[in-house]
Amino acid sequence: MRLDVACSLVYEATWPTPALMMLRPRTGAAQTVLTGCLTVEPDVPIAEFTDGFGNFCQRLVLPAGASTIRLHATVDAVDSIDVDLTAPRVPIDQIPDAVTQYLLPSRYCPSDLVFDQAIEITRGALPGYPQAEAIRAWIAAEVRYEYGASHMSTSALDTLESRRGVCRDFAHLGISLCRAIDIPARMVAGYLHELVPMDAHAWFEAFVGGRWFTFDATQMAPRGNRVIVGVGRDAADVAMVTQFGPMRLTAMDVSVRPTAPAPGRA
Repeated sequence: MRLDVACSLVYEATWPTPALMMLRPRTGAAQTVLTGCLTVEPDVPIAEFTDGFGNFCQRLVLPAGASTIRLHATVDAVDSIDVDLTAPRVPIDQIPDAVTQYLLPSRYCPSDLVFDQAIEITRGALPGYPQAEAIRAWIAAEVRYEYGASHMSTSALDTLESRRGVCRDFAHLGISLCRAIDIPARMVAGYLHELVPMDAHAWFEAFVGGRWFTFDATQMAPRGNRVIVGVGRDAADVAMVTQFGPMRLTAMDVSVRPTAPAPGRA
């Protein structure tokens, strides 16, 4: 489906504040970005670079006072995500070099501390995709989606103990449990068409069968029409905004809608 994605952020800065942003999607295997525009009011210079994970990032300095950041992109997204119950676990010595970093514990994903839980959750599942799906299904059944139940420093271990959280927490827990049983897993940040309530979204991918597969424990069934903005080890790598000074988010609005037909076309 062709989607129009819009995101508006309003920040209040005490003084001129440098920031790194990850707001603009890029073309990849699951999407084609047709147009993309990022603007800031008041106008400031924006420098763009590609980080070590292949994500588009922006550097800028927001002035003192209120600033409004707006993203608009038109993206051709795939209508469904791939499911392959036969995809096997990749032997450690055959995992591509660039993927091995997703086997290791990271800031929000202490996979070395959840081995016993991962073994119990995946008991009876075949190695590979079925194990990752067992983890996704367990999180969907056992962890309650609840706004305000977590905060920016909540780890997967915290979520495992509290059994509450939001999409970011669900993803961190899925990543940690997969890595604990030697399945590479990574965080994905982006947008999902018809997400309720509409907001920025996060899910995880697991590397099985020689490729990445999408898993989203907040959804009852596999769903496509996702727009990927960034991938990384955990939320620290895919933050929408990383600020270097006192700056407060005062408003945020996200919309993901099918692109309207051109005038004169059905």
